[in-house]
Amino acid sequence: MSDDVTTIHAAWKEREAAAEQLIPLIGRLYRDHGVVTSIHGRRLINESAIGILRAHRYAQHVTGDELALADSRRVLDALLAIQPGPASLDIARLVSGHAACPGERDLVEFLRDELAAVMPLETPPAPTDVVLYGFGRIGRLLARILVAHSGSGAGLRLRAIVVRRGGDNDLVKRASLLRRDSVHGPFDGSITVDEEANTILANGTLIQVIYSDAPDAVDYTAYGIRDAIVVDNTGRWRDEEGLAQHLRAPGVARVLLTAPGKGALKNIVHGINHAAISPDDAIVTAASCTTNAVTPVLKVIDDAWGVEHGHVETVHSYTNDQNLIDNFHKGDRRGRSAALNMVITETGAAKAVAKALPQLAGKLTGNAIRVPTPDVSMAILNLTLRDATTRDKVNEHLRRMSLHSELRQQIDYIESPEVVSTDFVGSHRAGIVDGLATICDGRHLIVYVWYDNEFGYSSQVIRVLETMAGTHPVVVPERVLV
Repeated sequence: MSDDVTTIHAAWKEREAAAEQLIPLIGRLYRDHGVVTSIHGRRLINESAIGILRAHRYAQHVTGDELALADSRRVLDALLAIQPGPASLDIARLVSGHAACPGERDLVEFLRDELAAVMPLETPPAPTDVVLYGFGRIGRLLARILVAHSGSGAGLRLRAIVVRRGGDNDLVKRASLLRRDSVHGPFDGSITVDEEANTILANGTLIQVIYSDAPDAVDYTAYGIRDAIVVDNTGRWRDEEGLAQHLRAPGVARVLLTAPGKGALKNIVHGINHAAISPDDAIVTAASCTTNAVTPVLKVIDDAWGVEHGHVETVHSYTNDQNLIDNFHKGDRRGRSAALNMVITETGAAKAVAKALPQLAGKLTGNAIRVPTPDVSMAILNLTLRDATTRDKVNEHLRRMSLHSELRQQIDYIESPEVVSTDFVGSHRAGIVDGLATICDGRHLIVYVWYDNEFGYSSQVIRVLETMAGTHPVVVPERVLV
């Protein structure tokens, strides 16, 4: 028995060492070439050896076999040899694609053909300056993601945040909130504050902190910021007139709102209607966290079986808009303690879905219940379908869409009898279908969708921002069915 234990332990240490050897290769691809590597949606950048082993193990849930570390090593070495341009590359799919080639095709030759669309340009695009207007829950998560995604520096470049001064030690406190988060944990890296220059240096990204009470009162060019995209995450203005104030500030080219927009503004759910963004769109909105969570799932269900009508019930974590204890609030019921009550409130998510999926206009109703959790929410889709189906067919279709469709960055799928809301903190997918909770009786279907209403939504905002800037990484392979 002791010999068996020794052998098992030695094998584990060998695998751990092999995973450690992948880390610098993954890092070089990201820093030097802007290549984001993943295994069936599980990202490898900034992962530990254990995280890399876990991602390789996950492949077993997709194909039935664990992805071999040696196969990943061969692909990573070949990628460094051909030096592709910025892209999001699924190592597992590249391994399986090469294995499916007839004969003994050379791996480098295969990758050159597979990645022809992302081979580097002679003149790489200039980076796009980004300004965060507001620095609350979403603003700080966007900052974390932008810093983590700085890569080679050729994509989005976080240059500044704009806030109203809250006190003499405002800068230190805001840097501390970026450094420590009760829900999402500590910032992964180092943060240095320069109070004299009003800057925060986060992992090599120098962020200018600008104090202002009005969007059009800032001259961004004075800080060397030009043609910037301002991400307004205050929620204070939601119409074109209010958001257009940003465009009057020198150095601003476009505006992205992290909330549902009003009027004729385009509400974008990345993966669904991001192609509608044109260079002429000066103001774009990223809709709401709930709209982003449910719209991709509703699309694949509607495409497969048709949705005649339905109801979206959102069980949503409380937000800063609610009171910690009972106090006056202009909204109905929201004045009651968020930490002690379930609070019925309204949501515009069901109507907002129709802005991204016009075919569902008038077919959905919606409501929301705020509950005493700080993050991760759930949407319950109660649908009447055009065509009858079964629970197994629905689940298998949603599982395949989460792995092999163009919406695999938006939809995740899980089957576990033990998962609860905190298990989805930090998910970068817009929504996660809980397959074990699915109910189907012919044309009546109920689907449960978890979503990190903070980080998952922020990831969608970044994708919209990248699309506006023309820097969203090409996903390769685009679509592979197994």
